[in-house]
Order: sequence, then structure tokens, then C-alpha cells
Amino acid sequence: MVDRNQKVNIAVLVSGGGTNLQAILDACGSGIITSGEVRVVISNKAGAYGLERAKKAGIPAFCITRKEAGSQEAFEEQVIEKLEEHEIGLIVLAGFLSILSEEFTSRYDHRIVNIHPSLIPSFCGSGYYGLKVHEAALAKGVKVTGATVHYVNEIPDGGEIIMQKAVEVKEGDTPEVLQRRVMEQAEWVIFPKTIEAVCAKILREKE
Repeated sequence: MVDRNQKVNIAVLVSGGGTNLQAILDACGSGIITSGEVRVVISNKAGAYGLERAKKAGIPAFCITRKEAGSQEAFEEQVIEKLEEHEIGLIVLAGFLSILSEEFTSRYDHRIVNIHPSLIPSFCGSGYYGLKVHEAALAKGVKVTGATVHYVNEIPDGGEIIMQKAVEVKEGDTPEVLQRRVMEQAEWVIFPKTIEAVCAKILREKE
């Protein structure tokens, strides 16, 4: 039997404002996520507002940059140190814009999840992030877009899909308007649900 008080320690990696981080923190507070708990937040950008969100929630927050580390390898080593220090069982990429190496992703096989603001395999991969995804969707004229949560491997947006949710594209949408709708109707809904499901799975595997 799984100890009901047992939780998976979660690390959230961010590069910007941390809106998905906030959705995760809110989900932990409201009981949507009960099998995991955010223990540390790491940003690869100094001044990322996601770090402030973490501090306000009383969660340890660190900035580790590739530039200061000196190389991708050194950067990842410093991240791994923090993950081990906080005994992390699941890594959540929430608007994290640094590509992780195969060495890193294979080390944490099926222990890293990411959310992407489109229905993979559309508008994904290298160069597709943030507003660029929504600009591409509108330029193509799609009628439906959405969000995808997937496991992370060495290929950008190339890992196994865990959950998706579709969102309608409306007449007159701008990239900003569409981005907000995808966040509210898809990202903030399926990301917490997926994190809970993956954490529960990790706990079951420990039995």
C-alpha cells in the first residue's frame, strides 16, 4: 500500500513569468495535486518572475545560467546538484526554454514532463515556443489548436504524449488572445492533472 502522506518531490524549471508554475502551485493548494509537492524552482534566466512566485510560496528558488556555468555540461551538473539536494522524483518544465542534453534526459527517463502550447505534432520542435507557436497556428489557418503534456527526451517536443486538450481558434484571434485562451482552457487544466497522474504512477511503482 502507498503511504497516503507520501509525496513525490517535484522540481519546476522556468525561464519566464511562471504562469504554469502558478497553476501548479494553485493545484497543490486546492487538492488537484495530492501525490506530489513542489520542493524547488530553478530558472535559467536571472530576474524570471517565476522565481518570485516560488519565493512568495515559500519554495526554495535558484537561478542557474549556462553563461555563468560556462558550458551546457556544467550548467546541467549544477541543476542535477539541486535536484539531488532536494531528492527530486519528477522534473516539470514550465516554460523552460533551454534544450536539455540527451545525457540529462536519459538520466531522468520518464521523470521529466513538459507542456507545449499546441497539439503535437503540429507547431512543435526547435524554434516553436511562446507566441511563435500561436503565430504559426494562425498563419496556417487551423480551426483547432490546444496544448500537449509529454515526457521529455533529447528531441525538442519529441517525447511520448501523456495528455492533450483541444481549444477552438476563433475569428479575429491575435496570437496574444489565442495564447491566453490556450493557457486558460488547456494548459492550466491538463498540466496539474498530468502531474498528479505521473506522481501517482511513480508512487505506485515504489510499492
